[in-house]
Amino acid sequence: MGYSTPARFLVLIKMKKDRSYRASNIPESAQCVFEGEIFDVYQWEQELYDGSTATFEKLTRADTAVVFPILEDGRILLINEEQPGRTASHVAPSGRVEAGELPEQTARRELKEETGYEPEELILLYTHTPASKIDWVIYAYVGKQCKKVTEPTPEPGERIEPVPVSFEELLELVTQEHPSNQYGYFATMVYEALRDDKKMRILRELFAA
Repeated sequence: MGYSTPARFLVLIKMKKDRSYRASNIPESAQCVFEGEIFDVYQWEQELYDGSTATFEKLTRADTAVVFPILEDGRILLINEEQPGRTASHVAPSGRVEAGELPEQTARRELKEETGYEPEELILLYTHTPASKIDWVIYAYVGKQCKKVTEPTPEPGERIEPVPVSFEELLELVTQEHPSNQYGYFATMVYEALRDDKKMRILRELFAA
């Protein structure tokens, strides 16, 4: 299989410079063999334990920032989001980390674009790598004391309706909808908290106003 030209190899170098807040888990020797709108494909020759080599492959994409906004009255501001080809569902505001951004900056930007709210403080809830074959990290935050500062400005491919929910309603949504698709690692945190009173107390404190 043919590899990309040296010029396209600069995509990997640029990606690492733009994403300076973390290291890539794709080797420096990897070459870009496909560049898509969301995913790029990299391949490299990997030495095996018996001394032979094989072609390894991994996808890469922009990291994602998610924010659970806590309003001044203690409710959590989710959004009912609909996109072409995707069923409408209640999710936390989120979006791709753009070149040169830090994940926290993305969380603030996406929250403002999708809801018109700004947080007084962002607290890192977790980071998660959804798949070992994808160079991709999700950063999730809790946004404290969120206040509306402007009207939402969603993208043309989004229909968004703000949906404030209580903490109990959030737990119900996570366990009733499709957490592997919509809530990711947060669903794991919820299920663990439902089985462990100490973890539930910690989660409640994180989501308190």
